[in-house]
Amino acid sequence: MRHSTVYTILFAALICVFCGVFVSYAAVSLKERQVVNEKLDKRKKVLEAAGLIQAGEPVTAERVDELFQNIEVVAVDLRTGEEDPQVDATEYDQEKAAGDPARSFRAEPNPSAVQRVPNHAQVFKVLDDSGQLDMLVLPIEGLGLWGTLYGFIALDSDLVTVRGLTYYRHKETPGLGGEVDNPRWKDLWPNRRLFDEQGDTALRVIKGPAGPPSEDPYKVDGLSGATLTANGVTNMLQFWFADDLYGRYLDNLEGATRSAA
Repeated sequence: MRHSTVYTILFAALICVFCGVFVSYAAVSLKERQVVNEKLDKRKKVLEAAGLIQAGEPVTAERVDELFQNIEVVAVDLRTGEEDPQVDATEYDQEKAAGDPARSFRAEPNPSAVQRVPNHAQVFKVLDDSGQLDMLVLPIEGLGLWGTLYGFIALDSDLVTVRGLTYYRHKETPGLGGEVDNPRWKDLWPNRRLFDEQGDTALRVIKGPAGPPSEDPYKVDGLSGATLTANGVTNMLQFWFADDLYGRYLDNLEGATRSAA
């Protein structure tokens, strides 16, 4: 049986309205769960960068909570390099803060294309059994080929030696720039050195293979066919560990560590 044009249009409109309402309801009702899952995933990436879990390892939320018992989350004021106890670091959203002019400041032009820097950074201090700093996990971000890469880098208690690096969100091409997620590439980072003897950020991703950390401490293998992504990783290290950002905090932390010793 043929239906009139008006019937067909009304039927299609009703279907569109129904689907729109259903999708909106699903998005709203699942929002809280999405937020919880996103927070859990980021916590897993912190643990992965620190080498406390392996990439892709199935880990329950309970296990993540257990491992985080030895992690102190602090908010670091990037304008002073000091930890700010007035900020609730565990609930602090660094990405949202960067998008809020009242809680961020404009970055100088940079190859990482970071437009604004949040006033505070959410930093993770991994403590040993005696409560002393074992390693430090810091968030990093910067432009790759298709968009911003968001991740974490872990430093040893000497604040120079890399313990691990991982990304939790990016838009890089699978098989090319997306190889930043490849466990084999991430396994090349531990024991490299972020800073040289003069204290300058020296670690970079090169074209082609690098030697082992003992012979080539400031270089990491390139990503085949993904030069712009590789450059992006180098650029974000240069940006975030400059003297007026994380460099200021690391100097303060190193001074406090020496004083405690």
